[in-house]
Amino acid sequence: MMKYIFAALLAGGLATACTTPPTTDDSTALAPVEAPATDVSVAKFSYASVFGKDDRPAADYEQYEVRKSEDVLIFTGILPGMTVLDLEAGGGTYTELFSRVVGDSGRVYMQNPPAFDAFLGDSVSQRVDGRLANVTPLRTPFDDLSAIPDGSVDVATWLLGPHELWYTPEGAEPGDLGDPDTTFAEIARVIKPGGHFVVLDHMAPVGAPATTGGETHRIDKAIIISMAEANGFTLSEESDLLANADDDGSLNVFDPAIRRKTNRFLLKFTKG
Repeated sequence: MMKYIFAALLAGGLATACTTPPTTDDSTALAPVEAPATDVSVAKFSYASVFGKDDRPAADYEQYEVRKSEDVLIFTGILPGMTVLDLEAGGGTYTELFSRVVGDSGRVYMQNPPAFDAFLGDSVSQRVDGRLANVTPLRTPFDDLSAIPDGSVDVATWLLGPHELWYTPEGAEPGDLGDPDTTFAEIARVIKPGGHFVVLDHMAPVGAPATTGGETHRIDKAIIISMAEANGFTLSEESDLLANADDDGSLNVFDPAIRRKTNRFLLKFTKG
């Protein structure tokens, strides 16, 4: 079981980090980037341009088709000059893409909880150090985003991760990853009015309790919608890009019978 979790984390799917930010103390608030106004729209930006072969980990390219990463990237609406929060970024497969989209005038926060340190080894430092100058790693629980100024984030993403709020990693204490209510309040705090919160996760059976997240690594999307709305977000867009009607939601997502084929929901919320 643990080897499957490890593999998913290395791919940036379930999340964690392993290194202290090279340029900032976790406890020190970071000044927002003053990004210039841009006329670039989602329709005009060439998202395909950030998938070219370069010095990124070779494993990234193996993930893109499976994850439908270009379509997910388009759905996020991230554009040059934006400030992005990549929650539970794992080894940074999507962090890399976000970094290349926002460019020199943008910024990406690559957040991972300390409780997952053992899963990723030095993969975060290998991803960022000497490579992605616009990426700031944050090694904090989900409910502590204090390094990020109020209302400074254009888009926050949590890809294959919200269910982790009800998961306790081996060797950790319950709640080490963060308190669910405080986490959603923190996400709302850092996103600017009109900004977006994009969530992708494995669907649990309708009506399943939140604790399912710690058992099968799934969550009923109604729970996420309810928590987001309670913190000032409105569901503005939903995609069936990664839906699979043949998955009844009963199996653990790492079960070979369903792994990489789970029914996944993809939601975009707008902060009021």
